[in-house]
Amino acid sequence: MAHASRVAPVLSTPAGHIFEDDAHPTADIPHPLHSPEAIHLRYEIDRTVAEIKRGGWKRVALQFPDRMLPDAPAVFEALSQHLAVEKGPSESNSMSLEQTSPHAMEKLQSITNDQSPKKLFILADTSYGACCVDEIAAEHVDADVVVHYGRACLSPTVRLPVIHVFTRQSLAVDRVIESFKSLYPDRNQAVILMADVTFASHLLHIDTALKTEGYRSVFTPDIVHSPSSPLPNRTVPENVLRDPTKLSEWRLFHISDPPESLLLTLTSRVSSIHVFPTTLAEATTVVDVTAAVALRRRYALLTSVTTVPIFGILINTLSVKNYLHILEHVKSCISASGRKSYTFVVGKVNAAKVANFSEIGAWVVIGCWESSLIDSKDFWKPILTPFELELALAGDDKRIWTGKWVSDFQTILNEVERHSIDSSTSNRNTYDGDSTTDGHSIEGSDSEPESAPPEFDLRTGRYMSHSRPMQVRPNIERGENQSGPNGQLARRSRGGIARIGDIASPGAEFLRSSRSWKGLGSDFQIEYDHAKDENNSTGMEEGLSGSARGYIRAQSQTKT
Repeated sequence: MAHASRVAPVLSTPAGHIFEDDAHPTADIPHPLHSPEAIHLRYEIDRTVAEIKRGGWKRVALQFPDRMLPDAPAVFEALSQHLAVEKGPSESNSMSLEQTSPHAMEKLQSITNDQSPKKLFILADTSYGACCVDEIAAEHVDADVVVHYGRACLSPTVRLPVIHVFTRQSLAVDRVIESFKSLYPDRNQAVILMADVTFASHLLHIDTALKTEGYRSVFTPDIVHSPSSPLPNRTVPENVLRDPTKLSEWRLFHISDPPESLLLTLTSRVSSIHVFPTTLAEATTVVDVTAAVALRRRYALLTSVTTVPIFGILINTLSVKNYLHILEHVKSCISASGRKSYTFVVGKVNAAKVANFSEIGAWVVIGCWESSLIDSKDFWKPILTPFELELALAGDDKRIWTGKWVSDFQTILNEVERHSIDSSTSNRNTYDGDSTTDGHSIEGSDSEPESAPPEFDLRTGRYMSHSRPMQVRPNIERGENQSGPNGQLARRSRGGIARIGDIASPGAEFLRSSRSWKGLGSDFQIEYDHAKDENNSTGMEEGLSGSARGYIRAQSQTKT
């Protein structure tokens, strides 16, 4: 022990071990597949090359999730070899241009164009979720097409065509069949056999084996690009096409753990859900899952924000089709309820980013049907989906929780379009006379639009005001509350809410009343809200100059 104590500890990594693997590598990042055959099979090189040539694309972006980045160079090399330019026909074997027919000339021209050089680009660190196609990064390299690898939400894109390569994952097919047989001994039981897209290539073999065992009521859906389908991104049985309520008569056997958004969506649609985990530790156990507890938590979450005056809208996608339409719908719903909304584009959402905006009472995420569901336990304020926002904004007498949960915002837009005629008729019958731009009557608003008494909220134990944010006050007195020529923030009258111009702004009121630091010189004018002297401010002072090792004071010219 005495000898060991005199030996200096090693505080640096030896040079020979710098490039060795970590002793505890990340579990989600597998080692690269060194076998070319394995690369071709798992990443479907032949199909990808065929589709690229068929589309005639020259600039191809390869999007990999983080856990597949170790295989990206091998996939890049395999695609580059297959897309290499081949030499054209020699002069001795080719006809002269004068002897070539117009049809042959057009074919020769297409072959020549197809043989032009193709460039491949690897995309990493996606702008948003890995399940979505990163059109933003692809446009930075001026790509013609995106090859998306791994799991995908299959949401329709806006700008670029997409080739989806789900990658073929290994699966213990025999164990899946045995688990299915032990779980459903009745051969006539109506069961939907479904799997994650990465295991979808095994479904045909499993379906054939089950039908050989006598299962005649097993339905294996095909993959489609339709998140708004009763089975998201899957086809449905014929009786469900005729009557969507018939889906509740089917049981679901799902291979691999489904995403939480899919689980919440299907809980209220199918009879039961059984999951065959694909992890090594649980490969022999079938789990009976339910999202009833998660649904109750989501309902409690949305009821906690029914009195929030300011909502923040997080744009979590710039690629999903119709995301601008749902953005406008969400903004109109918040405005119609008499509340204020602010829109933010922050890239990947995390707690640190959204915590910078303390005036926001709740957030709404505009994203794909998988990424819009975010667990709020690590966030300061609740985070909702557009579907949950509609329930939160409804009155207590109209908010009915049926257990239904919608993850795809296209379904919401379809319902809005379906009921637009009835809604417009109802609005004409409900609102008579003049109305504001959001369709609400302004009867009585000329006198006191903010005179409604506060209401005690049993959820928070506080009185909640009923100020109408961002509503123009018609008879506002000109004078102390009048804004400057550029619409800057005006001085708040005693007892009133802060305004920008003639518009009440709860965000400005929050900054005025809740922020402790209000700008340079604020510590010299504590009573600035009620001060009459507009010039009562702090003068400018010249600070230190020079470098960090020796600052120079302006007056003494001495170093500090």
